[in-house]
Amino acid sequence: MSSKIQHFAAKLAEAEVTRVGIDPLTYTDPDITVNEAYHIQLENIKKKVSEGRKIIGKKIGLTSVAVQNLLGVNEPDYGHLLDTMMIVNGGTIFCETMIQPKVEGEIAFILKNDLKGPNITVLDVLQATDYVVPALEIVDSRIQDWKIKLQDTVADNASSGFYVLGGKPTKISEINLELIGMALYQNGEVANTGVGAAALGNPAGCVAWLANRLADYDISLKAGEVILSGALSGMVVAKPGDTFTARFAHLGQVSVNFK
Repeated sequence: MSSKIQHFAAKLAEAEVTRVGIDPLTYTDPDITVNEAYHIQLENIKKKVSEGRKIIGKKIGLTSVAVQNLLGVNEPDYGHLLDTMMIVNGGTIFCETMIQPKVEGEIAFILKNDLKGPNITVLDVLQATDYVVPALEIVDSRIQDWKIKLQDTVADNASSGFYVLGGKPTKISEINLELIGMALYQNGEVANTGVGAAALGNPAGCVAWLANRLADYDISLKAGEVILSGALSGMVVAKPGDTFTARFAHLGQVSVNFK
């Protein structure tokens, strides 16, 4: 492993502990590649697993064309979900445990079969899914002021923070993923709205992309894993005292509080 990967992995790990953001990796090293960024992410995930944390799923980011255009990229990214990231529905997050949290509403897939690319299709995803539930993802960035490019967020575990699952387990055969509507509420007021098709046209397509992208690193999606399929609308800044609730047609709702 290169000294560059070890250096940046250590910098990001330190920022997570100290809650102090660092300069963008792409500023410090303009030549850093996306592949190197993924290896930085994997280095920190391996370290956390060696310390006793468990990988319980994956998350997909940058599924919005608007966000991709903003960052000048043409594909999503992904990160790992650890057992320490899960918050119970209606639970509380203390803002001092994060640097600059933001909230997104998403659809979470719970798998019943493994998925390993390449050549995974949307149909493969539908057949491998046990059920879906509504989710909130609380993203965070160890990069100061969210000044990120693709390589920065990839290295930073796709800007992961916490996530919340809620609602009711629903079989995919009972819904139309592309047409599911969502409203995200902040303190009882509508912050934004979205629809399933906002995530690359179909949230299941995002999961298929993930399975195929992970094949580049010989990683598979495993039965029982939680897959956050990507935001259905924009991120909303969270601050102490906020309550967020996402309500989804047919799936129910999910909420979290900030202190």
